[in-house]
Amino acid sequence: MSIHRIRQGDTLSALAARYKTSVSELARVNKIANPDLIYAGRTLRIPGHDGRDTFEPARGRGAHGGSGTRGSGGAGRSGGSQGGGQVQGSRGAGSPGQATAAMRRLADAGRAAAMSIGGYNSQGLCATGVSKAIQNAFGFKVWGNGNQIDNNLPRDKFKQVNMSLEEALKIPGLVLTWEKTSTRAGSIYGHTAITTGDGRSSVSDFIERNTLGAGGRTGLKIFMPTM
Repeated sequence: MSIHRIRQGDTLSALAARYKTSVSELARVNKIANPDLIYAGRTLRIPGHDGRDTFEPARGRGAHGGSGTRGSGGAGRSGGSQGGGQVQGSRGAGSPGQATAAMRRLADAGRAAAMSIGGYNSQGLCATGVSKAIQNAFGFKVWGNGNQIDNNLPRDKFKQVNMSLEEALKIPGLVLTWEKTSTRAGSIYGHTAITTGDGRSSVSDFIERNTLGAGGRTGLKIFMPTM
């Protein structure tokens, strides 16, 4: 039996594969009622694994039960997760060290796509920029406009997470989608972007320096790469 400290981006299914066990066994040993709900910073007991993971267990905190809430999150608060045990909205999630390699790769691809299309000026091609970034980062294309990309993201590669925009902007490599914006085109096509992790900006067909200050956007959804 060994201990694994849950970090941002972990899923029970990925951990089960890593330690050559099953999701049901991890859930049983750790008394997890809902395998789709785990929290970053807490610990998991790994059955049948005689080594110790490279991450130290969280002090004074044991493996969680499955009764945590799916809160909206925010700075310094914990949220839950949706689907596959994906971590979301947890304390300290804004730290760059919490991002997975896939998330960092998508953030870097997003910046490159934005600079290649509009730089710091919108060209009205937000979905083109996000799709180009996803293709360059992961090798597949996602079709649709700003308010359609959320339905076209492959669910085996992205999980919707529940957190505030303020918290999401502190994490690199999240996909943001809005159903509508205040512009005429945005009221029809919505908007989409990728977070850079600096707490302010996001990228699509251009680099938006202050996403928090962009008013009139509704229907926000946030997605995290799980690859």
